[in-house]
This record gives sequence, structure tokens and C-alpha cells, in this order.
Amino acid sequence: MSELHTPQAGDDQAQDTDVVALLMRQHGDIRNLFDEVEATTGEERRDAFRRLVRLLAVHETAEEEVVHPFARRGFPGGEQVVEDRLAEERAAKETLAALDEMDTDGPEFMPQLMQLRTDVQQHARAEERYEFTHIRRSADATALAAMAKAVKAAEAMAPTHPHPGVESGAANVALGPIAALMDRTKDTVRKAMGDNG
Repeated sequence: MSELHTPQAGDDQAQDTDVVALLMRQHGDIRNLFDEVEATTGEERRDAFRRLVRLLAVHETAEEEVVHPFARRGFPGGEQVVEDRLAEERAAKETLAALDEMDTDGPEFMPQLMQLRTDVQQHARAEERYEFTHIRRSADATALAAMAKAVKAAEAMAPTHPHPGVESGAANVALGPIAALMDRTKDTVRKAMGDNG
């Protein structure tokens, strides 16, 4: 199957203009953060978990605002595909909210984290198979780039690696409620999508 634009290794421009490549990279970042939370304890684990929560919240919000609306109208059966993904996201959000209330070193934390990881990985595989492949086929370069711009705007709300010197500010924001972060992300994404109009 030939693609019009095949991203080259190290081709950052591809991720700037291809929403699917960008979301796939976020799936990889999410997997890495789960590994980091599992491999650490104490303050390191709390920090890794905060970054995981932020990235999951922003990633799902970006998908709800950018990817799902396109999928609903972009290809046959898109409506059902989106409904299935939203059901998975609701279940993961409930587990995430429960985890957010727990002590990261408490006995109940790791079993819940493993459940969340399983749910998130199944969800990511379903997105890649049922949603992302159709988006690649159905969206033209302009639509892919517009969606990528909005997802990148959302991603800026949840850096996976805090920049040196801003850790305390990032930590303060990370401690805020997930719902507030999602609301800010929605505003950012909608603004970015509006800029493309």
C-alpha cells in the first residue's frame, strides 16, 4: 500500500502534520510512563504518576475534541466506533479518578494501576485499529494537519518531561483536579481548531 507521504526516520515535520503519528507517539509515551510508575517508589513514583495522569487526561480530551468528531462523520460506521471508544474511556477515567485519591505507595495502588494499564492498552489498540486507520484513509493532508495542530496544542498542557527549573510550577498544576485540566485542554483545542478555520 503506497502512502503519499512516507515519514522518514527522524522526520519531525511528519508528526507536526500527521495527527495519527502524533497520537501513536502519545500512546508510546503513555506506555513508558506506566513503566516508570511501576519501576519507582516514593516521590519518584508520585511524580511519574502525576505526569501519567496529565498525559492521559490531555490525550483523551484531545481525542474527544479532535479525533472523535472527525471519525463520527468521516467514514462509514464511524458513529459506532466512537461510541465504543467513549465507553472504554469512561471506564478508564473512573479507575484513574480512584487511583488519584490513593497513596501511590499504598497496598491497593499497584493492583488498580495494573487494571488501568490493561484497560488503557486495550483502548489504544482499538483506537489504532478501528479509528486511526480510517482517519488516515479518509482525511486529506489539510485535515490531518489541522487535527495535528490541535493535538499539539493540547499536548503542551501536559509535558511528559518537565523542563528544568519549572518543576514546582508543573507540579502545582499537576496537583489540580483532573476535570479542571480537561476543561483547560478543551478550551485550548477548540481555540487551535478555530484558528484553522
